[in-house]
Amino acid sequence: MYYLVFGLLYLLSLLPFFVLYLISDLIFVILYYLIRYRRKIILTNLQIAFPEKNEAELDRISRRFYRNFTDNWIETIKLLSISKSALSKRLSGNFDVFYALHKKNKSVQVNLAHFFNWEIMTLYTGIMQPYPFLTVYYQQRDNITNRLIVHLRSRWGNPQLPVNSIKKEILAWRGKQYLMALGADQSPPNCEDAYWLYFLNRPTAFLKGPEKLARMQNLSVVMMTTSRPKRGHYHFEYVLVAEDPKDLPEGELMRRYIKHVEANIQLQPELYLWSHRRWKQAWKKKYEALWKDNAPMPQTNEVES
Repeated sequence: MYYLVFGLLYLLSLLPFFVLYLISDLIFVILYYLIRYRRKIILTNLQIAFPEKNEAELDRISRRFYRNFTDNWIETIKLLSISKSALSKRLSGNFDVFYALHKKNKSVQVNLAHFFNWEIMTLYTGIMQPYPFLTVYYQQRDNITNRLIVHLRSRWGNPQLPVNSIKKEILAWRGKQYLMALGADQSPPNCEDAYWLYFLNRPTAFLKGPEKLARMQNLSVVMMTTSRPKRGHYHFEYVLVAEDPKDLPEGELMRRYIKHVEANIQLQPELYLWSHRRWKQAWKKKYEALWKDNAPMPQTNEVES
């Protein structure tokens, strides 16, 4: 079954971009106007993030999000066959920070968030800087989907490390220079083993893993700002967040991470993945010891969104 699905998607990926974007436009109409895919979740998230915006402004962001959402998956299918030169014509970025850190014999951790198109970013960054680019991924329940993701992200040589065995997998890279990418905006499965901070106006639980790993290995931490100048074109700007994170107090990396992600959201809010329930865990006073924000913690329990 995997090879059948792969073959069909590969044939689809051979279509030119303008045809693929026509397909994306059709899917947008179906998702936005007919199915209304996760419409309530998206609008609720936007209301939390932008309390100052009126209904018309939120609807405008929502429509743009749906267009980017459908484009994201169509563009990802295109990555199954696109050449490096064809991809590079549509992308730009500043990768100087990686070359500077490489000269200092530093290994690097990139803390990412779910901005479109993260799959394009993975392939492009893998060929635009001097490190082996290790990508940590969450294994999918569906075996076909999991194999497709691993194939796609590794087709130009990026090693893939499953998150549930990251401690074992990273041992092979001990003593070597590497660049490792981690998604840091997933919701933690256990709210009592998380960092709690304000994110877009609401107390939010964050995984401890990215900060703990960077501090333990003293990996220089870099973050990325994503922008989409026009359809099918992206710019990735990488900036240094902390060269020696072991010297920082606990929680500081996460505070810097959140500040950076919020700034990227303000730049182009329609690029962020609003269709997931980022605030499905509610703040409770029993989490007080886990509070890492510089702002005072909430004094009462929050209501789940």
